[in-house]
Amino acid sequence: MVWALCDQQLNAYVGSAGEVGEPWPHLQQVCRVERRRTERREGQDSPTVQIVYAITSLSPERADAAALLKLTRAHWGIENKVHWVRDVTFDEDRHQVRSGAAPQVCSAIRNLACVLLRRQGCTNIAAALRTHAGRPWTAVALVMGSGP
Repeated sequence: MVWALCDQQLNAYVGSAGEVGEPWPHLQQVCRVERRRTERREGQDSPTVQIVYAITSLSPERADAAALLKLTRAHWGIENKVHWVRDVTFDEDRHQVRSGAAPQVCSAIRNLACVLLRRQGCTNIAAALRTHAGRPWTAVALVMGSGP
């Protein structure tokens, strides 16, 4: 559920808080998103409610509350599909490469692996990585473009 507020005077005030004291020039709407889900813990359903706030430069004419909710959901689709793989499957946050261009190169290689596996039709990147780790010739064929 989402509520969107478009009050130019109030929105100008939002940006004027803090040390700088300047309004945010492109702020159009302030949104409140309420997320409800049910988690199963120890055999029992446990409902949770999470409330988050967002700001956008999209005017109400360009994006009403329904459109903002759709955009929020699309963002989480990206988060779950791309960032989750990088954070969990590749354990990128604990990677030790930190100097020069090496972090960008390692990230590009991880992204390339994801793209190649997704183009092959893999929906579970972790399982695909395990499969190719045990059969390196399939990984080489994937990189060379001839498929497994």
